[in-house]
Amino acid sequence: MKVQLFIPCFVDQLYPSTAFNMIKVLENAGCEVSYNTNQTCCGQPAFNAGFTDECKAVANKFVNDFEGTDFIVSPSASCTGFVRNYYPKMFENASTHNQVKDLGKRVYEFTEFLTDILKIENFNAVMNAKVTYHDSCAGLRECKIKEGPRRLLSHVKGLELIEMDDNETCCGFGGTFSVKFDAISTAMADQKLTNAMATGASHIISTDLSCLMQLDGVIKNKKLPIQTMHIADVLASGWE
Repeated sequence: MKVQLFIPCFVDQLYPSTAFNMIKVLENAGCEVSYNTNQTCCGQPAFNAGFTDECKAVANKFVNDFEGTDFIVSPSASCTGFVRNYYPKMFENASTHNQVKDLGKRVYEFTEFLTDILKIENFNAVMNAKVTYHDSCAGLRECKIKEGPRRLLSHVKGLELIEMDDNETCCGFGGTFSVKFDAISTAMADQKLTNAMATGASHIISTDLSCLMQLDGVIKNKKLPIQTMHIADVLASGWE
């Protein structure tokens, strides 16, 4: 199966190892992975800030960059959900509307592609740790992802998953929300981390590095005894 990668801006700049681990897992599953180096942003930051015209220009480039019939896989439910749910509205009366609707059917967040399309849940990963899982707002609400990541984690040898209280509550990131309302954002992250540490977990796992980046900032600032980890990094652990 041929797969195109969409690597979001912040993953490309700050967490490239997660992108490489996603490739590792996909190739292990038998996928032929390609990466269009012309790709840029999906346009979500501009959209959220109210710059609709600028967003549409970036989104139009995205549609052209990912034309074809291949599945598009991303390590971000946030970006996936934006393309899938907001592009059709943005291009509703455009000549590319049908192309955009087709694009929405081909783009998948990494874990949902593994569980729903490839239907593979066991990658023989090994991670001897007690972990807890954070449901990102985008994963849960935009992409309807809930049980898939947990099923993937259940097959990781040595891993013990313990659910935290209020695991569906926002971490406080919300893109520019964390900048405009930093005090509220930090308080939300504090509460999330309090719940996570109460489980005794050494790691917080999620589908979204944007959430993990938010939590990791507080962790490092307060020197808390817990780490963050994207699920692609977990599934690529313990094997070559």
